[in-house]
Amino acid sequence: MSLELLASVFGIIFVAELPDKTALASLVLATRHRALPVFLGAAFALSVQSVIAVGAGSLLGELDARWVRIGSGVLFLACAAVMLLRQADRGELDDTRPQGGFWKSLATTFVVIFIAEWGDLTQIGTAALQARYRSWPTVMLGSVAALWAVTAIAVTIGNRAGKLLDPKVTRIVAAIVFAAVGAVLLARELL
Repeated sequence: MSLELLASVFGIIFVAELPDKTALASLVLATRHRALPVFLGAAFALSVQSVIAVGAGSLLGELDARWVRIGSGVLFLACAAVMLLRQADRGELDDTRPQGGFWKSLATTFVVIFIAEWGDLTQIGTAALQARYRSWPTVMLGSVAALWAVTAIAVTIGNRAGKLLDPKVTRIVAAIVFAAVGAVLLARELL
């Protein structure tokens, strides 16, 4: 394993993931759920996606990324709608505790991140790095480490913000952010 290649893969994927929609989704989910299940759900989803990217290598670039991004956009809009339509009679407006149990939070995070990562820049980047260097252990380790590092940062920030903000405000802001991400993804593909 080349440490130089490992550092390069880590750096490339880390920088690409920082402004990414999956990091943003992890941050937003951490405002509503406990940090550990959000981190674990996101980390597992990103790891599975990295395995897919490394396994697919250069073939992943042949998929029609347009439809994948349209699907991601629709998912983000649907999540925004669910957040806005959630009934206040569940007590969520008066309850500052994190929402959902451990397994529900983990599963929700896994599904959102797993779907959002399809056709993502970091997934395609991982596949391209694998196709170029043909060193799956190094590319996999560098990619997963970078994705987990960004996820840890996003979850920490989101968890802190979720404790400081009113739950109603957090829900509305999260819905607006998800709707904006979904609209941007759809606008890029449909306009």
